[in-house]
Amino acid sequence: MIKIQISSDALADLDDSFWFYEGQEPGLGDYFSSQLRADIEGLKVTAGIHRRPYRSLHRLLSRTFPYSIYYEFSGDCALVVAIVDCRSEPRWIEAHLDDASSKKC
Repeated sequence: MIKIQISSDALADLDDSFWFYEGQEPGLGDYFSSQLRADIEGLKVTAGIHRRPYRSLHRLLSRTFPYSIYYEFSGDCALVVAIVDCRSEPRWIEAHLDDASSKKC
């Protein structure tokens, strides 16, 4: 089975987005977090099959929210490096991905 790690940058992305949705409606942040974590958990089965739109990063699109989960895949390990709102400015997304930590599994 594929091992999944989540970088501190990706956890910060998840936390920021949680607070955005929680501010929209109480409880929505929890729903957002549970849905994104389920998408990430799915990488145990699907890691490596997703398109690589930016450098060597694979991109998994969330099934429920307009978010992309960017990850590196090597051997039997998927490292989630960023969780990005797809509605963001493309140049901001690229800069954010460049800044995301790139630790190895």
